[in-house]
Amino acid sequence: MEQINKRLYNWASILEEGTRAQAVATSQMPFIFPHLALMPDAHLGKGATVGSVIPTIGAIMPAAVGVDIGCGMIAVRTQYRGADLPADRAALHAAISAAVPLSAGKYNTSITSSAQPRIAELEELSGADQATAGSPNWRLQLGSLGSGNHFIEVSLDEADQVWLFLHSGSRGVGNKLAVKHIGVAQEQCRRRYVSLPDRDLAYLVEGEPEFDSYLRALRWAQRFAYLNREEMMDRVVGAFERWQGPVQRLESVNCHHNYTEQETHLGKLVWLSRKGAISAKAGEAGLIPGSMGTASYVVTGKGNRLSLCSSPHGAGRNYSRTAARKRFSRADLDDRMAGIAWGRSNAFLDEHPDAYKDIDVVMRDATDLVEIRHTLRQIVNVKGD
Repeated sequence: MEQINKRLYNWASILEEGTRAQAVATSQMPFIFPHLALMPDAHLGKGATVGSVIPTIGAIMPAAVGVDIGCGMIAVRTQYRGADLPADRAALHAAISAAVPLSAGKYNTSITSSAQPRIAELEELSGADQATAGSPNWRLQLGSLGSGNHFIEVSLDEADQVWLFLHSGSRGVGNKLAVKHIGVAQEQCRRRYVSLPDRDLAYLVEGEPEFDSYLRALRWAQRFAYLNREEMMDRVVGAFERWQGPVQRLESVNCHHNYTEQETHLGKLVWLSRKGAISAKAGEAGLIPGSMGTASYVVTGKGNRLSLCSSPHGAGRNYSRTAARKRFSRADLDDRMAGIAWGRSNAFLDEHPDAYKDIDVVMRDATDLVEIRHTLRQIVNVKGD
C-alpha cells in the first residue's frame, strides 16, 4: 500500500500516470472524507477512476458511481464436479445463450414466471416512475446480460467443484438514469459557478431535491441490477439442469461493484461510492472475476480500515477496446481459449486476456484486503457481442 497524499491511498502496483493524476484530482474534492482508496485494478475512468472507493459527506458525484449502476457478480456453487460433466460443452453454451438475451439492446420478448415477482417488487419501489419515464421497456430488460465485459461462465474450482458465475448490471435502464442525473449534477455546478477539475466530477448536494431524486433512482437501479443477476442465474441453472441434471445450490454470492451506500468509516457516516470495487468487510463473501481465459476468485473480506473495507472488482483494463482490437489477433485469442466452450467471435478481441491487467498481480496487491477461498477456471464462457 502507498500513501500518495493525505487523502489518497493506493493498493495498485500497476498504475499509469494518467490514472494516478485522475485519482489525485478526485481526492482533492472538498467533501471527500477520510480519503479515497485506489484498488489494485485501478484504471482510467470517466471523471473518477475505475477501481476507486470514494467516501463523501454532504454530496454524491453521480459519474463517480458510473453509468452501469449496480453492476456486479453472482455465483452459485453446485454439487457437481468437473469429472461428472460431458467433455463436449458446446450444447451447454448454446442452451445458456438461448435462455438469456445477450448483447447491447437485446431484451426479452416476454416476461417469465420467475421475473414476475421481481418486476412486481421493482414496480413498488420509489424510483420506478423515473425508470419508466426513461425506459418504458425496463421490464423486458430484466434477465438480460448486455455486452462488453459482461459474461456468463461455468467454472471449476481447485477441488473440481462446478460453479455458475455471471457478471452484469442495470442494463439500459440504469444507464439512462445515470446519464440523466450526471447531466443534472453538471447543470447544478454550472449554476453555482463551481470550478471542477473534470466536469464528470460534478456533484449533487445532500438535502436538495436533485440529490433526493438521484438517490431514489440510484437505489432503484441497484435493486434492479441485483434482481437482474438473480433472474439470469435462475435461467442459467435451468439450462444447466436440462443439460446435466438437478442442481443443488450449495452456496450463493451476489455483490455489487458499482454503487453507493451509507456506511460509517473512521467514526463518520459517509456516502461511500465504490466505482469498480466490492465491499470487503471482515468475513464478508465477495467475487473478483478475471478476464476471458483467466482465473476468477471467491474471496472473504478482511475488513481493512484504510481501504474503507473494500477490495478490487476484477483485473482492470490495460488497453482500451480500440487498442486491443488493433493489438491482438483472433488466432492468439483462439489459443488462449483452448479447452473452453465460447462464442468464437472476432467481436471478442477487445476482451482478450492481455487487454486486462494480470489478475495474479491484482490479487497479490489485494493480500491485505481479502482472503482467497476459491480459484475458479472457466470451462464455458458466454458473452454478448
